[in-house]
Amino acid sequence: MKPVSLPIFSEVKAAAEKPHGWPVLRLAFRPFYLAGALLAALAVPLWVTMFLGGVQVPMAVPGLLWHAHEMLFGFAVAIILGFLMTAGKTWTGLATPRGPVLGALVLLWLAARLAAFTPFPAWYAVLDVALLPVVAGIFARLLWRAKNHRNLPLALILMLLALANVVFHLASLGWLAVSALLPLHAALGLIIMIECVIAGRVIPAFTMAATPGLRIQMKPVFERATLALTAAGLLLWVFAPASVVGLLVMLAAAGLQGWRLWCWKPMLARRKPILWVLHVAYAWIPAGLLLLGLAQMGWVTESAGVHALAVGATGGLIMGMVTRTARGHTGRTLAVDAPEVLAYALVVLAAILRVLVPVLLPNFYSVALVAASVVLSAAFMIYLWIYLPWLMQTRLDGKDG
Repeated sequence: MKPVSLPIFSEVKAAAEKPHGWPVLRLAFRPFYLAGALLAALAVPLWVTMFLGGVQVPMAVPGLLWHAHEMLFGFAVAIILGFLMTAGKTWTGLATPRGPVLGALVLLWLAARLAAFTPFPAWYAVLDVALLPVVAGIFARLLWRAKNHRNLPLALILMLLALANVVFHLASLGWLAVSALLPLHAALGLIIMIECVIAGRVIPAFTMAATPGLRIQMKPVFERATLALTAAGLLLWVFAPASVVGLLVMLAAAGLQGWRLWCWKPMLARRKPILWVLHVAYAWIPAGLLLLGLAQMGWVTESAGVHALAVGATGGLIMGMVTRTARGHTGRTLAVDAPEVLAYALVVLAAILRVLVPVLLPNFYSVALVAASVVLSAAFMIYLWIYLPWLMQTRLDGKDG
């Protein structure tokens, strides 16, 4: 009998990595990064135009609530889901949604965005609340199967985000007697906690990788204290009345977050744009916590702290990560070109215009608002211009993903 030859491991692995399916639906970062960037580029200037009275658009919810909700549950959540479902494959070695299943998730996200422009708030609610529980369940099951307990708290945060979204829609429909802003503030706090966890892993690692011989080793007790105080400060901000206690906790959290960033050696990143954008963006977290603390006493507006966290930290970290991870997962070098550096600078400028100008020069609020929306939109348009073709095509190295 002729012996049967079995393929060696490398041949099996090569067959498994052979590209198949429409490129944009091979990994979640591809469609969700594009969708989130497009929403940011279009929705921010639309909101500012509406706010200043330039156009009236029929909405399922009031304009202010739509703006805040879509920046969190439309834009930020799209990027978070794209990142986590892509990273989940690396963390667990298990397959994540792709092809028709991934396409259905993206279409559900899109349907909710479009439903916001109808006079049917109940339909908007039903479509919008459906996505997060599904993805949280997929992500949690993936981690559980792989016994990846370290990342299970991220699945819990996704579930809490889903709960906050349900509360938002119940409140906006008048079925729950709470302010609809409360779950939106809670969602921002949860997103900041995701950023603190992920940034605490990747920024020091990226900095060490770019600096031969550098060792950054954070003490676990310091890390736990920083995250705990940050969570406590955000919880007090969302659920408790303004108080001196809230101020003190926020100040302590801001101090620890600032020291955490300093320990990551940010000055070593100044000549590497793909790295300094993450350090600069993370600096808005202690700044935002400080501003929210000062707002407890009425010394600054709450909006300053909210937008420091939403535009400066979240917008900046997203821009840094969607460029770096998209380059890596499409087989490109981890070094950005001039247009991407311009996009980084524009996001930083948008945060300065939206946060600092209204605080320091309140008479120029409207001008700053318009300018911030224009430059933020331009940043994400640059991203789409560069990355849309890349994310629609097969990896340069011919691998799947």
